[in-house]
Amino acid sequence: MNFAVLANILVLLALLTFLYTLKKKNVKFSNRVFIGLALGVVLGAALQLIYGVESESLAETMPWYNIIGTGYVRLLQMISMPLIFISILAAFTKISAGKNIGKAAALILAVLIGTTAVAAAVGITSSIVFDLDASEIVQGDAETARGESLVERSEEVTTLPDQILSMFPGNPFADLTGARSTSTIGVVIFAALLGIAYLKLRRKEEEQATTVKKGIDAIYGLIMGVVRMVLQLTPYGVLAIMARTIATSDFQAIIDLGKFVIASYVALIAMFIIHLIIIALTGLNPLQYVKKTGEVLLFAFTSRSSAGALPLNIATQTKRLGVPEGVANFAGSFGLSIGQNGCAGIYPAMLAVMIAPTVGINPLDPGFIATLILITAISSFGVAGVGGGATFAAIIVLSAMDLPIVLAGILISVEPLIDMGRTALNVSGSMLSGIVSSRSTKELDTDVYNAPINEKGLL
Repeated sequence: MNFAVLANILVLLALLTFLYTLKKKNVKFSNRVFIGLALGVVLGAALQLIYGVESESLAETMPWYNIIGTGYVRLLQMISMPLIFISILAAFTKISAGKNIGKAAALILAVLIGTTAVAAAVGITSSIVFDLDASEIVQGDAETARGESLVERSEEVTTLPDQILSMFPGNPFADLTGARSTSTIGVVIFAALLGIAYLKLRRKEEEQATTVKKGIDAIYGLIMGVVRMVLQLTPYGVLAIMARTIATSDFQAIIDLGKFVIASYVALIAMFIIHLIIIALTGLNPLQYVKKTGEVLLFAFTSRSSAGALPLNIATQTKRLGVPEGVANFAGSFGLSIGQNGCAGIYPAMLAVMIAPTVGINPLDPGFIATLILITAISSFGVAGVGGGATFAAIIVLSAMDLPIVLAGILISVEPLIDMGRTALNVSGSMLSGIVSSRSTKELDTDVYNAPINEKGLL
């Protein structure tokens, strides 16, 4: 370890210590996350300016930074599957009106899938307006290697019916380990079946059902205790993640692919505005939604993990938006694996439009557009909520559209930058489904929705 690497590590430790002192001074959680984000950006920019992206000192520094950043993400991954499982199961015990459970779940699924179809259309429109064409991008070694790895991964994906079949949990305990690409939806299905069994048990054996509910509530409380401990590390994790992202970003590649980055964010922002329009159509103030979801959307943006944002997602819905706890658990958990507007809607649709001209397909053809929207919506089932979800969705869509998967690696240099916005949109779509569902069933507490934000935050 040379002096430069040691100095870089000491700077990170000093900043982490500063964030810890802010916690001791009772600075609000959301403010500490913002400060961590800003410090990470400044640190990353300074490292790149001093050393350059190809520097050996920078390359030796990043593994040390990853102990904090990647370690934090792995802790999020650790809790994601248990949290999804217990949240779905607890939802069945927490919904007060059993007659509304089916309607609430159906509405949540309808919103998630419907908005994904709309997101696909937005992505297609943005690609056409910006005249994106994959053949215009010069591919280097990294892009070529990425494309080849995606082709190898695509061998695991067969036909769409087989993909749908793979969602069913043959071994739910293996799915709890995340063993398959569709493990998330498998866990959701398994937990939902147990929840239905609980409802039947409650009708026949109320005493046994009460015992089961106490057990579920106890496990839920235990898991949420772990969740809170992990989430308290968010400011530190965000600092390290942003420092690494900025320090190792190839800004020349970002400049070269500027049109693609801009087109992606135009589509993401347009879809977020559509979310706000939908909220306004339900009779709620969309500005309140923006104010109250800012904390969780920032967390999703920086962590790039929809699953990691699940605890804040549920807490935001229940404490700030007035969504009943059971509905919030459904919406949050379903949103991890079904209908992710950013990763499973906009991204694969944009890629398909970009790649189509390279094989002689006219992306303006109405039949091509209609087919792409339909396939994107259907294939949005089972998209993982922690890293790689967009890639998996892209492979399925491109395979179904008979487009070359190898070209899906062309955006690897700007992938982290785009993925931040995609993840935030995914989480927004999840919360939107909870609001629309509870509003439709007249269970939304509008007093909570319209109330000022609690200064104590969500944790």
